[in-house]
Amino acid sequence: MKKILALLLALVSLCGCAKQEVSDTEFLLNTVSSITIYEKTNKKSSQHIIEECFALCRDYENMLSKTVKTSDISKLNNAEGKPVEVSEETAQLISLAVKYSVLSDGKFDITVDPAADLWNFNGENPSVPSDSDIEEAAKKINYKNIEIDGNTVTLKGEGTKIDLGGIAKGYIGDKAREFLIENGVKRAIINLGGNILLISPEDGEKTFTVGIQKPFAHQGELYGTVKLKNGTVVTSGIYERYFEENGKIYHHILDTSTARPVENNLYSVTIIAENSADADALSTTCFALGAEKGKELIESLKNTEAVFITNDYKCI
Repeated sequence: MKKILALLLALVSLCGCAKQEVSDTEFLLNTVSSITIYEKTNKKSSQHIIEECFALCRDYENMLSKTVKTSDISKLNNAEGKPVEVSEETAQLISLAVKYSVLSDGKFDITVDPAADLWNFNGENPSVPSDSDIEEAAKKINYKNIEIDGNTVTLKGEGTKIDLGGIAKGYIGDKAREFLIENGVKRAIINLGGNILLISPEDGEKTFTVGIQKPFAHQGELYGTVKLKNGTVVTSGIYERYFEENGKIYHHILDTSTARPVENNLYSVTIIAENSADADALSTTCFALGAEKGKELIESLKNTEAVFITNDYKCI
């Protein structure tokens, strides 16, 4: 039996706020995304601001998605090692991804794309690849093959390809939050398929309550909640995309040294931070590092917290 589940962070409530919100939902970034505005000062209608924000997100998706043929990432992946001039935003995001590769000693690595394609977790009928194919894919994973010179990026090494899926959604969320604030939004929620971003006045009393999905439970069944005014909450877990084969679960978070699913005692890692791009990268990084080293990394960072849920449903 094989199955894919996509269980995401669930937003619970905005405490102390009357229900006067304007909300809309679209399918973008390969997931269901929503924006809710509770309070604003701009004369534009909330609906119009939301529509413009979704359009901005789609522009970034067209720039950063490897599945969009005209994107910067597709151009890079098809360049066969030749230098490619990309947008300033793409170059900045790739640089940020490399920063997390260095920080995690390669546990976070956007050149994991050949292995991710091989496992095909987003496909209708994923299956375990052959050992030889996995070993071949592992040889192509090395963030040091990424060369950045201003806005020019070169992917060195035969078969090197990148996928920004582990950081792009957070980056786009940060851009969406900036757009809403620039347009006079004072209180809002952005939910990009489980990447939660919050906007609220720091001097106000109202807080958001964000629920952390209980791994492998029904969607919306919570393990716990966190309360905060601003910032972001992002989770990486093995229950998000996986399949079962011969009674064993194979999930989408890959060990970059072996090109196989990470094996440790964790079900999920939730990051609470200021910026969603950082939280996005950190959730994958900390999961791959494991609880002990992941906690050490979090403790070394400012304004960052984490919730590690083990395979026996303990919080550490």
